[in-house]
Amino acid sequence: MAEGIKTIAVNRKARYDYAVDDRFECGIELLGTEVKSFRDGKISFPDAWAEIAGGEVWLRSLRVAENPFSSIFNHDPDRKKRLLLHRDEIKRLTRKVEERGYTLIPLSFYFKKGRVKVELGLCKGKKSFDKRADIRDRDMKRDLSREFRQGLH
Repeated sequence: MAEGIKTIAVNRKARYDYAVDDRFECGIELLGTEVKSFRDGKISFPDAWAEIAGGEVWLRSLRVAENPFSSIFNHDPDRKKRLLLHRDEIKRLTRKVEERGYTLIPLSFYFKKGRVKVELGLCKGKKSFDKRADIRDRDMKRDLSREFRQGLH
């Protein structure tokens, strides 16, 4: 990975359930205690998603655990968080989400130069036969690489 980037969490389930057409790197507006929880890796987002409301992008269903050392000034673990994108990116996302039936899914969270970033994917849901095809392709690749390794010995 590039220098200065530290991965916090990756949403592997999203790559299984959705076909990712486009990716966007965006910042996230956090409180101080939330940043501490991100540093500790205390986040949960198996079914998180983003919505566009009022010209802003909001991340929903992201649970950031409370920090036990922050006394009474703790944050609400389930509050919606604002994502920071350029205005033209938001307009482009709005058109795609409204017209073509796409959804916005967080693919990963990472630190870049000390700031928390989100990789947001423009995704379309997969059908069950698409998932089976992906599993079949993955199994075939694994078998092929296994046979190739055995052929070298």
